[in-house]
Amino acid sequence: MSAHFPFVFRCTRMLILLLMIVFGAFPVFSTAKSYSVYGFDVSHHQGQITWSKIPRHQYQFVYIKATEGGDYEDPKFQDNWLNAREHGFRIGAYHFYRLCTAGRVQAEHFMATVPNKINALPPVIDLEYDTICIQKYSRAQLLREIQIMHDLLKQHYRKQPIFYTSENFYHIVLQGQFLHTPLWIRHYQADEPQLKDQRSWFLWQYSKHGRIPGILGMVDVNVYRSTQDHWQSYLQYLDHQELNHP
Repeated sequence: MSAHFPFVFRCTRMLILLLMIVFGAFPVFSTAKSYSVYGFDVSHHQGQITWSKIPRHQYQFVYIKATEGGDYEDPKFQDNWLNAREHGFRIGAYHFYRLCTAGRVQAEHFMATVPNKINALPPVIDLEYDTICIQKYSRAQLLREIQIMHDLLKQHYRKQPIFYTSENFYHIVLQGQFLHTPLWIRHYQADEPQLKDQRSWFLWQYSKHGRIPGILGMVDVNVYRSTQDHWQSYLQYLDHQELNHP
């Protein structure tokens, strides 16, 4: 038992760190430039990316669009996934969730498309406002289907999924729910996101007009809410979770 104690201690420490990040136990820096961990997200809209020209030391994470709804695969996903990995980026995949499509159908589509790689970042479910579906289904129905996809991805990839969303959608649908799910908030203003219930954000998409060498046109850029050291500890936590669940 003593031989395993250091490993258990490290995993426990990393879990505590993750919970502190999710629930906002770290200081607020107020603007995107105050943070030190940057990343970006891409889809086919960025066209052909020259990954070798992107300064890897400036961007610690990349999220790549994989799927949408129950049957759409981003036409650049496979190329972006393979090329980003080959050039040493820490990557993850995201799914654009369709509120009118069953959660299980969307989860199965995503799992059939996105490889289950040990060093990949957690899957992201992109939740956005849809006037037709918001009016068609009750909040309880929407939450039930989101929960199904969330749980299936968590079980399959053995990582806690992340929700990408706007403040508006969060306040209408998600507030008070999924309390252990990290939030990636879209907020294109100078000051950082402030949710009405004071819940903390995990990632902040602060601009859709980023300019990055190797990518033609504009790209979404993001920050992680804490420090480089905490980011590295989070990555170690993810890796240990994988190793501990063969």
